[in-house]
Amino acid sequence: MEIVIVGAGKLGYKLAETLLGQDNNITVVDIEEGPLLKVASRLDVLTVRGNGVQLQVLDGLDMTKTDLVVAVTSSDETNVTICLMAKRLGCNKVVARVRNPDYVNQIDFFKESLDIDFITNPELDTAFDISRYILRGYTAHMESFAGGKVGLFDVPMQCLPALIGKKLSELDVFDQILVAAIYRNGQVIVPSGQTKLEENDVLYLIGQRENVTSFTKGLSLIGERQTARKVMIIGGGRAGYYLANRLLTNGLQVKVIEQNEERCNYLAENLKGALIIWGDGTDLDLLQEENLSGMDALISLTGNDEENLMLALLGKQQDVGKVVAKVSRSNFVPIIEKLGIDRAVNPVLISAGEIARFIQGGQIASLSILFGGQAEVVEIIVPQNAPIIGVELIKAKIPSGLIVGAIVRNGKVFIPKGNSIIEADDRVIVFCLQDEIASLQRLFYPQKRGIWRELWAGSKGSGKSSID
Repeated sequence: MEIVIVGAGKLGYKLAETLLGQDNNITVVDIEEGPLLKVASRLDVLTVRGNGVQLQVLDGLDMTKTDLVVAVTSSDETNVTICLMAKRLGCNKVVARVRNPDYVNQIDFFKESLDIDFITNPELDTAFDISRYILRGYTAHMESFAGGKVGLFDVPMQCLPALIGKKLSELDVFDQILVAAIYRNGQVIVPSGQTKLEENDVLYLIGQRENVTSFTKGLSLIGERQTARKVMIIGGGRAGYYLANRLLTNGLQVKVIEQNEERCNYLAENLKGALIIWGDGTDLDLLQEENLSGMDALISLTGNDEENLMLALLGKQQDVGKVVAKVSRSNFVPIIEKLGIDRAVNPVLISAGEIARFIQGGQIASLSILFGGQAEVVEIIVPQNAPIIGVELIKAKIPSGLIVGAIVRNGKVFIPKGNSIIEADDRVIVFCLQDEIASLQRLFYPQKRGIWRELWAGSKGSGKSSID
């Protein structure tokens, strides 16, 4: 696939990194030389210095031979204009980043009237991600797949001290649950039966949701299901606004602390029912006055990673049930979660996952980018001609960096074994290290056509993405 990414910032870079090496030819365009040098020095892509909204730049890239243009510059209006021009010049599909809350109610209009195929909003995607966690009711992090039938739960080894030092093959406690991955010393491991568990490991368990939750809710550091009622949000920017609005809609009590007076006035006018406080969210006296220790959840969404980390740790010290911190550096996410903070979120990773899912078309039901981009969990609806169909998994030459975590067939979930056979139209949840994306392509899609081309052809035929 021929892909042009306009904008070499954090999201543009992460997209290029995610899509690279998957039968794609990628060109990154930016008006500034510095970001392009970073991209060129680290990724095997073509870089072009120029203004993507100028006709001669797009013409020079030959839109008639371009499958996809993704516009992720810092300007919403520029991104929409680039997409409009690219489509008029013959590009097949276009994606735009639009972040301004004033445009939220116009997204469908943009897509229909301006022929933009997909619009992403990192702050809105982040708010949805956090709200799902807050409303779900568990203090630990769970990802859901197959319409909620399958769960992926992280469990620190401090919850399972009796298992430290033992090999997975020696254990019988994970009944109908699979240890899909282990996070250890900053690295992700896809374990085998001979993998020995260590004290500081974090286990990622996958299985039928009821089985996983039943196993985890009795663990001392995770506890029972908890319902959040009172939520404090520190930072009233775009993500804070979207999150507060969503939580209010679900009947929660929301308190927002924002240090910019003008922004506070905006929030007070547009968040009916929320308590808006003008003040410094890092002021301990203010937090105590606003009853931080009485909150069910604390979400720190300031523009400073260090402040978010400090506030999250303070929240845990004050026994707040759920604590979430936003971090701008994706490689910090797993490190911060190891410090005892319940959830670290990165808007770039979340938005990159949404765009990648759109690009991959209808066969990808969901996709989560984990560990700062080191791994992905992909829910695949197995196509009719997938090479893995009819082959016992033990004979399918599955590499060590990839594991089939669960299979959903006719609404029933089962954890696969070596003699399990995948059938067409199964929903398969696969945990895959970034280095093994090509193996995922080889196993689940025809080898003569890459995963992107196969899915892209399908989305061309339908004329619409499954997640629009």
